[in-house]
Amino acid sequence: MIKPITAAWHFLQAQLRPLPVPTKSYAGCTVIVTGANGGLGFEAARHFARLGAARLILACRSTERGEAAKADIESSVTTSTAIEVWPLDLCSFDSVRAFCRRAESELERLDVLLENAAMLSITPAGMAEGYEMQVTTNVISTFLTVLMLLPLMKRTAAKFNVEPAVTVVGSEGHFWTRFVEKNQPRIFEAFRPGGALQERYMTTKLLDILIMRELAAQLDAASASAGASPIVVNAANPGLCKSSLFRNVFLIGQFFLAILTFVLGHTSEQGARALLAAAAGGRETHGKYVDCGKVDDPSPFVLSKEGKVVQKRVWDELMEILDGIEPGVSANVKQAPLSAMATSC
Repeated sequence: MIKPITAAWHFLQAQLRPLPVPTKSYAGCTVIVTGANGGLGFEAARHFARLGAARLILACRSTERGEAAKADIESSVTTSTAIEVWPLDLCSFDSVRAFCRRAESELERLDVLLENAAMLSITPAGMAEGYEMQVTTNVISTFLTVLMLLPLMKRTAAKFNVEPAVTVVGSEGHFWTRFVEKNQPRIFEAFRPGGALQERYMTTKLLDILIMRELAAQLDAASASAGASPIVVNAANPGLCKSSLFRNVFLIGQFFLAILTFVLGHTSEQGARALLAAAAGGRETHGKYVDCGKVDDPSPFVLSKEGKVVQKRVWDELMEILDGIEPGVSANVKQAPLSAMATSC
């Protein structure tokens, strides 16, 4: 874990960094935003519609809330974007598989996959699909979605001469976790409803960054004969935001965090700008941590020798888990691209 003073200074620098309003056009593009019915995902979806995406999929656990988000976007933005609400519950592997198979069946292309959906709880959240619920939601189902949609994104790159982007929403919190589970024989199985719950969300975001970095490296290795991977993969930190994500934390008396958020927190719309900055960042963000709109170093642990060893362990364990859920899905990473790298959408 990084030294507190260093981490605090890093946080302040990023939090006070201006976040320009996104301007890149998404004309002709298809975009999926998970967790799009509220908070940052909702505001990111509004930006994509404003920027002219041809087709925008709001992936939501509650389709009722998703339809309300769709109506709000359509009433507030002048756009020709076709906005659709698709059910996606990251606590259910069946739901993830059904969502991805629908995308394979119904979408001609996929230019941006913004993996925004997440949960945070510092009280026991229970289990989902045999794993601690935050781990299932924030990590396992998130990357099951990514890997199942990789073939569609590779076909998009080849057919439309574009460079699709996968952006996983990270967190500054990955600097602060001790990640005590890293020394266990089976890391994913070490997470239980009890344990280091104060750090669980932060640890899941650290896992996301480790897996994102390994995914980028594996995609590049698979694409070696054709150049770099045609798909850009990165992690975006939106900073501390006034978002519904923290509602459970505030309710149990985390007053310091509440005050800090009130004083320094970004609005959800501002936080969404950071997500779009990563999604539009292009080749220079591939395999990188995009911190409040700027490529920056992740935590010292991620960059350390130990971090690289743990990164490979986490990756290998996750691939075993995902292949158990959807047999052969890990091969989607190793599959060579259909063409060399193209220009961005």
